[in-house]
Amino acid sequence: MPERTSFAPREQARAAESAQPEVAATATPAKAGAHREAILYRALNGAGAGPAPVAEVRERAREAYERLELPTWRRSGFWTTSLRDLDLDALTERTTTSVPAFVDEALGDQELAGVIVQNGSSTVRVELDPELAERGVILCALEDAPAELVERYFSKRLTADRDKLEAAAAAFWAGGAFLYVPRNVVVDKPFQVVYAIDEAGTAQYGHTLAIGDEGSDFRLRHYKLAPDLDGPALHAGQVELYLEANARARFAPVQDWGGGQVVDVSTQVVEVGRDAYVHWLPSYLGGSLTRQHLELAVAEPGGDMKFRGIFFAEREELLDLFAVDLHETGPSGGDVHWRGAATGKSKASFEGLIQINPGAQQSHTYLQIHSMMLSPRAKVDAIPSVLVSADDVSASHGGTVGELDEALIFYMQSRGLSRAEAVHVIVEGFFEPLIGELDDEVLEDLVRDRITEKLAAAAADVEAYASAR
Repeated sequence: MPERTSFAPREQARAAESAQPEVAATATPAKAGAHREAILYRALNGAGAGPAPVAEVRERAREAYERLELPTWRRSGFWTTSLRDLDLDALTERTTTSVPAFVDEALGDQELAGVIVQNGSSTVRVELDPELAERGVILCALEDAPAELVERYFSKRLTADRDKLEAAAAAFWAGGAFLYVPRNVVVDKPFQVVYAIDEAGTAQYGHTLAIGDEGSDFRLRHYKLAPDLDGPALHAGQVELYLEANARARFAPVQDWGGGQVVDVSTQVVEVGRDAYVHWLPSYLGGSLTRQHLELAVAEPGGDMKFRGIFFAEREELLDLFAVDLHETGPSGGDVHWRGAATGKSKASFEGLIQINPGAQQSHTYLQIHSMMLSPRAKVDAIPSVLVSADDVSASHGGTVGELDEALIFYMQSRGLSRAEAVHVIVEGFFEPLIGELDDEVLEDLVRDRITEKLAAAAADVEAYASAR
């Protein structure tokens, strides 16, 4: 892999931009005439900057970075997610040599197939089971990965020029993570990739590339972590996972940026090959402003997937999720199920799109989104949609928005639970069908604990809202 070069053009581009006020990025009503400048929510649908040599993609992305502005995304005629006030000049790529203490505290001591940790712009830990290395498994920084493998897949489904932060992630990523599981290798213990930010003022650009060769079977945890930072920080990242014929994977990303001012703008894509299967379950548990494009593509006949997701927004967080269930060929299967909750003054928006392309006959999929309102000041939008261009398919969607049921709370109190205990049981029960699907005791405990902490922090708000219904 080529060494990372000086990025003087980026500094020149920043200097040429008009000064930005130091205001946290927020969701704002669209101004008159702004729609022409906003980026609409669309599936990537096979578009990609590669596969290509990394240096070539970086150069094209740098050129895009210089000419593009910070993005505004438009979901509808009256609602936008804008990063126009994000002050990139105030953020710096930081190098370090240490694993932050909060990473070890959060993840604990557990047996792993391998682990890679990136703190800021530095890879600070790489460990791989020697027996797996002898069997051909590769886990390393993306910068150090074998060029012949990287160039076969790199940015195959990731674009690099839709907006300034996407271009920044594609051009300026450092370290990164690379995982390759060879043909017919089955790995029982999980692989773990961690991106950590331990200092305010940090800009972190990350890229993860994971490949499951034919007949492989493995688990991948993908963490993004920070403590409660006192000041702004940015993670702009890209993740791509490719499963070849008959491969199987369980992919579990966890985002928990704490209670600080961390902005996360990332794109994640998963491609499922012939007769392959993926279980993809992200958990969004903290971040000041989060905008994610998540796209799962069934690319070959017989591909199947379960696409799950959990989110819990609190305080004044903004969470903007766009999830795509894409079927490029058939027969294929799919099942999308997300659950989320919001407290405080948070805003959470989930748009789920089923897209079945021409010729993808005998594709069958279903999308459902269920959300729970836990505060009178919180807002949750759920927008499922279907775009079908084939006639021998089944595709449908549904959704619910719920509130705490005072009658159910009373019933549980009559059985000996306190009011706080009853609320906790109801909310945890709401998420439990998906938490149980993680099929990973460590992850299950982590998600349950964070939901418990969020409920405790918003207890007064949640109880007042339930009592007022």
